[in-house]
Amino acid sequence: MVNYTNRVMTALESAMGHEIAWPDRQERAVNSSHFAEVGFPGFIVLVDGTLVKLSQRPRDDRMLGSCHDLTCLRQLSLWRRFGSAQLFDNGQYLIGDSGYVPLDRLMCSYKRTGGDMDKVDFNTCIAHARVSNEHCTGILKARWQSLKKIRTQLRNPGENAYVICWIRCYIILHNFLIWRRDEWSGDVHPIEIEREDDLGSPPQDAQEQNICGVQRRQAVQNTLRDVTLV
Repeated sequence: MVNYTNRVMTALESAMGHEIAWPDRQERAVNSSHFAEVGFPGFIVLVDGTLVKLSQRPRDDRMLGSCHDLTCLRQLSLWRRFGSAQLFDNGQYLIGDSGYVPLDRLMCSYKRTGGDMDKVDFNTCIAHARVSNEHCTGILKARWQSLKKIRTQLRNPGENAYVICWIRCYIILHNFLIWRRDEWSGDVHPIEIEREDDLGSPPQDAQEQNICGVQRRQAVQNTLRDVTLV
C-alpha cells in the first residue's frame, strides 16, 4: 500500500505539478477587473495560512506550536520575487487578514479599529472579499480528511519532505476538481476561521508598517467609502 501511494504521489507531482501556479497576466487582469467593481482595483490574489495537524509530535522540536502567517510567506521563494513584473503588474496587490501587516504588495485588514467606523466598514469589506478563501480551505480539508490530522512521523528531513509532498498532492487534486467543475456537495458549509491571537506576533522586523502599504490601504479605504456613499 505504501509503495502504491508513493507511486501515485510521484505521478501526480510529475504530471500535474503545474496545477499549483501563480496566475498569469491574463488571469490577474480578470481578477483585478472583477474586484474593481466592489472597490478593490488591483486586487488579484488572496493570501492566508492554515494549520495542518500531525497525529504525533516530531522527534525533534516536540513542543506544540505554529508559525505566523507572515513568517511563512516571507520564507517562500515567491517572496524574493515580489517586486518582479512576472508576478504583478502596476497597481496589483494581494489581500490578507489582520494577521499580516500592510506592505507594498500586500493589503490587510486592521488588527485594531479603535471604534473607528471607517476602519470597521473597511474590515467588513475585506472579510467579504476573503470569504471565498475560507471556503476554499474548508473544502480542501473536507474533501481530504487526512489534512485534518496527518498520521505520520517526522524523524528526519526526508519524512518532512514526504509530508509536504502529501499536502501538495491534495492541493493538486483539489485544483484538478475545480478545473473539472466538480462542485463540492458536502452537507456542512465549509468555512475555516483561524483566531489570529493564537498565531503569535509577526516577525519583529515586519512590525514596523511599510509606508507604501499603509498609503495603499488608505487609498482603497477612501475608494470604498466613496462607493458606499454613492
